[in-house]
Amino acid sequence: MPDGAGDADVSPRQQEIVQRVREQGFVTIETLARMFDVSPQTVRRDIIRLDEAGLIQRFHGGAGLKETTTRLVYSQKRAASPDGKKRIARACAALIPHGSSVCLDVGTTVEAVAQALLEHRRMHVITTSVGAAGILAGSQVGDVVVTGGLMRGADGSLVGEAALASLNSFRMDTAVIGCSGFDDVDGAVMDFDLLKVATKKAMAAQSRRVILVADATKFTRSALVRVMDFAAVSALVTDAPPPDHLAQRIAEAGCRLLVAAQDD
Repeated sequence: MPDGAGDADVSPRQQEIVQRVREQGFVTIETLARMFDVSPQTVRRDIIRLDEAGLIQRFHGGAGLKETTTRLVYSQKRAASPDGKKRIARACAALIPHGSSVCLDVGTTVEAVAQALLEHRRMHVITTSVGAAGILAGSQVGDVVVTGGLMRGADGSLVGEAALASLNSFRMDTAVIGCSGFDDVDGAVMDFDLLKVATKKAMAAQSRRVILVADATKFTRSALVRVMDFAAVSALVTDAPPPDHLAQRIAEAGCRLLVAAQDD
């Protein structure tokens, strides 16, 4: 039973909703209604009750982690799946030629890509990630530009008008973008924060190709905001094969799927 969900006023179904949100980050009303074979109205009442109890956060169309919980989860991500992220990062870096321009998103997997790029030279890097910028600082990679903007969240993400204006002044070869999950209906790339999603979209719009980096845990999670469809992604680099329904969406969109090899 999730911590804090054992209150006598919380039903077994509501306890399961909290558990699903903790595991997946965001769950839609429609998914929960099918899962429990109840009406969407019943699920909405459950979500309202759990939101009032401070266990989850109510969003339009579903329920997700509360902001404080999201920050805690991010702080734990730095120690989660380090081998998989390193493999993803090396495979991604191998797709990026020396002397090219690259835009780096936020997140622990993208930070691993920044680490893998330290052997590159003559690069032009622009990033909205304070973490990625710190990794590249003082290295021989090349020029590193950090956008302005408001720092948001525990991941050191720069967002807002200043960040967007900076991104829109560049034309880059490659954007390396992370995500929180995938839509369970059409497989769209999803994330939680509207402001962060706006920067991801700007990166994609100003780049000649998009490389999406996501470890296998993201395949079973959804999120609140649509980032893009796979038709806008040139390649997905991951550490394990995706489920069949998602692999089909990727193939139909003409997106390259690259599963990073296990270390010898």
